[in-house]
Amino acid sequence: MLDAVVVGSGPNGLAAAVTLARAGLSVTVLEANATVGGGARTLAPGDDGDLFAGLPDGVVHDLCSAGHPMAWASPFFRAFDLPAHGVELLTPEASYAQPLPDGPAGVAYRDLDRTVDRLGADGAAWRALLGPLAARWEAVVAVAMGDRRSLPPGLLDRADPVGRVLTAARFGLGLAEQGTAAWDARFAEEAAPAMLTGIASHAIVRLPSLSGAGTSLLLGALAHAGPGTAGLDGGWAIPRGGSGALTAALVADLEAHGGTVVTRHRVRTPADLPAARAVLFDTTPRTLLEVLGAAVPPGVRHALEAFRYGNAAAKVDYVLSGPVPWADPEVGRAGTVHVGGTRAEVARAENEVAAGIHAARPVCLVSDPTVVDTSRRVPTSDGELRPLWAYTHVPAGSDVDVTATVTAQIERFAPGFRDVVVGARAVPAARMAEHNRNYVGGDISAGAATMWQMLARPTLRADPFRVAGGVYLCSASAPPGPGVHGMSGWHAARRALRDVFGIRVAAL
Repeated sequence: MLDAVVVGSGPNGLAAAVTLARAGLSVTVLEANATVGGGARTLAPGDDGDLFAGLPDGVVHDLCSAGHPMAWASPFFRAFDLPAHGVELLTPEASYAQPLPDGPAGVAYRDLDRTVDRLGADGAAWRALLGPLAARWEAVVAVAMGDRRSLPPGLLDRADPVGRVLTAARFGLGLAEQGTAAWDARFAEEAAPAMLTGIASHAIVRLPSLSGAGTSLLLGALAHAGPGTAGLDGGWAIPRGGSGALTAALVADLEAHGGTVVTRHRVRTPADLPAARAVLFDTTPRTLLEVLGAAVPPGVRHALEAFRYGNAAAKVDYVLSGPVPWADPEVGRAGTVHVGGTRAEVARAENEVAAGIHAARPVCLVSDPTVVDTSRRVPTSDGELRPLWAYTHVPAGSDVDVTATVTAQIERFAPGFRDVVVGARAVPAARMAEHNRNYVGGDISAGAATMWQMLARPTLRADPFRVAGGVYLCSASAPPGPGVHGMSGWHAARRALRDVFGIRVAAL
């Protein structure tokens, strides 16, 4: 009998498996797909059922996640020590940018002072809001990435307890401001509020909202934060070679500690699970219930059945013959670009999606890894090819091919973009679950990221991870929620170690 089985090999499942294996347990990870990594996979045309069919050979693409502001900031990844495992996180000069229809784009440079200078009249307001959060980013991370049921252990740091508590209070006040109708009171011009709203759109919720504000303040602080305690540079990092580098490092560590990964093994019923003392599901509650059924106590089952899934992302992967010709060249310094225009335009588009409408001018999240990772550029006889990653938000279950819409939105802020497009491949929201079953209807957050569901995720129970006996939920459907941080897996694995095996660990 195994000590533990993990169902699903996304970042959270692998984080759980690594934590368990390092504690000396026998661990097997079961993955339904041919490749490991869930949302953190980097593939070429022809890989894993040819998920990038029709695109030119030689260019590799990130299947879901691309930029990683939480990879260096996550307590799990800081303990894991990505650089020691061969992962090189590259930091763009600008973490993100927000092109505007009139005037210069908003650009969040790694350097806070440089960002403030560019924002002009709103520079001081930007510094007042995000400067203290960036200076004590560990406190913000402790609050945002905790288990939602206990005092975050990183908050009361012995060296700076008052400073960190005050920073957490600032974070709360920022939520009350940027998550409500008061969100425009601080700023006088277009760029700064548009930048915050572009980040908030990652939550795929109505705007303004408290959960959107939490996203914008956390990621906005990390854009200017660092260096990390593990010797990393901070900012919105991009792994050299693609997101799959994170997965490869986790798998290598798991195997070095005696764990195994089995691919092409879909778990549909309990009969598909090897005998084990603990089973951790890096899946949605829906999948867990489909597998275990009546084995889940009725009260827990009913609570998990009430878990809500949110609106969706539809994806377009491009291959380009050159850089995106942004109208404002400074946008080309950013690894991530929020294409949507002003705060009013972004909020309107997100609220249309929340109402079940395909926005005519949707928010598009664009990642250009080649801004810092030249290894992703492929030489050709007459130049080079490079990938460009793009999402837009759509109603859940949408089967619309959004290539034309996304291309038009990028062209709006980068005239001539169509001229550098060599190939494009779209994945409608309705098909996102074909490569990752956690994306129900295209919901890449594995559950609606409303404020209620961020606090009571996945249920209101005192232990949000334990389902029954030795069964745990360790996916983004559990606290702290979406993002490539490994924290859901780490929280769940430490509970399993304590409850099932009598092992208490504070770190890896």
